[in-house]
Amino acid sequence: MEGEASGESHNKINKYALACSVVASVISIIFGYDTGVMSGAMLFIKDEMKISEFQVEVLAGILNICALVGSLMAGRTSDQIGRRYTIILASIIFMIGATLMGYGPNYAILLVGRCITGIGVGFALMIAPVYSAEISSSATRGFLTSLPELCIALGILTGYVSNYCFGKIGVKIGWRLMLGVAAIPSLALACGVLAMPESPRWLVLQGRLKDAREVLSKVSNTEEEAELRFRDIKLAAGIAEDCHQDVVKLNRNTHGEGVWRELLKPTPAVRRILVAAIGIHFFEHAVGIEAIMLYSPRIFKKAGIMAKDKLLLATVGVGIVKTLFILVATFFLDKIGRRRLLFISTIGVTISLTVIGFSLTMVEKSKGNLLWALILSIISVYVFVAFFNSGIAPITWVYSAEIFPLKLRAQGMSIGVAVNRLTNAAISLSFISIYEAITIGGTFFMFAGISVIALIFFYFCLPETKGKSLEEIEMLFGGNPHPSSNEDGRARNDV
Repeated sequence: MEGEASGESHNKINKYALACSVVASVISIIFGYDTGVMSGAMLFIKDEMKISEFQVEVLAGILNICALVGSLMAGRTSDQIGRRYTIILASIIFMIGATLMGYGPNYAILLVGRCITGIGVGFALMIAPVYSAEISSSATRGFLTSLPELCIALGILTGYVSNYCFGKIGVKIGWRLMLGVAAIPSLALACGVLAMPESPRWLVLQGRLKDAREVLSKVSNTEEEAELRFRDIKLAAGIAEDCHQDVVKLNRNTHGEGVWRELLKPTPAVRRILVAAIGIHFFEHAVGIEAIMLYSPRIFKKAGIMAKDKLLLATVGVGIVKTLFILVATFFLDKIGRRRLLFISTIGVTISLTVIGFSLTMVEKSKGNLLWALILSIISVYVFVAFFNSGIAPITWVYSAEIFPLKLRAQGMSIGVAVNRLTNAAISLSFISIYEAITIGGTFFMFAGISVIALIFFYFCLPETKGKSLEEIEMLFGGNPHPSSNEDGRARNDV
């Protein structure tokens, strides 16, 4: 009975850990808002500033180029100053970028503001899931680590609603309000994060054992669970299990030095982890989600919706579907597993992309208005968003945040985020050019083909990690069993 009670307690979400993850994930709402609001703001920016299609593509894609730089900086930064202060830094960067974009007297300043925001995006995408993963137990890690992705969806939906509301104010003021209002929550978040604890994993790496133990007491449901997690984290950091000092000095670098050397010359296990992390981040955007999220007004226009208010309203529907299905996924990640959800999601994405390609091709080839093709286009876009966000979207961030060993986690995750942003940028910068070259229907057929390759990759390269400890995850990728395993071979809580 005691073991059952302990199991039930372990599976129960700790309220304090949940609150910390929610606060940390607010940074993702701000990023999501910027992504969503820009899809509508570009319609008004293009009209006012009379910029070319190429300049629109640059404005859309430059954020991801700068996010790539930001993500590579964020890993080392978070190892040096801690996870909490990295979130604060990301908030400040967002605030500066949003203020410049809201001011936006000309294209050059608008582009500078977008670049600064992009650096903030790189920080946010790396740090939010890493922090959430590091304060959660193995039983609730999927739920808590998927919260940043849910918050991105909420932010995108808020951005779409902002487009619809502010779009009625006027061309000159409307889009500036759309972009500039993001500075307010950025400032609020920077202040709110000060009330959060630091990651216990980072504290242990700094030798601050007493502080780490106090945090673990708050984010664990029982003292027994906190003690088990504390012991495993100490062993992963190379500290003796029987060490009871408040502060220890580790005989090695503790601020991320040397990590890049281990990542660039990896062991076989780390190499497999890198392949898995880079692959899942690449395919998340290679299947075309950015084309839907950023250019959905254009897609709906190609399908036959011409009025701006109706275009923006149809885009709001995309945001609602995205948010609802990510919310569903967060509750199933720890129940039915990463792989099963990923397979269902990718198969659904492949089918819906094929239908989008077919319906848009029929619209383009038709001389008149095909009502059935218009309806099919809109429905298939919504179905694509539903399947994508019920699996691929949240699992990408959960999976990559949990598979890296403790010492490599922040900077390893930053590599995955850099690939994510690079792929995102490639789609953002080239989508218009590609659909002008091979038609918009042909472009979505191309995305469908890529999603088939993604399914094959997921099947062979991504083992199931649901409910597994760090020791077990390392063994899945070919690593050696961790010394903190129990004598009967079962690993303790995750590190």
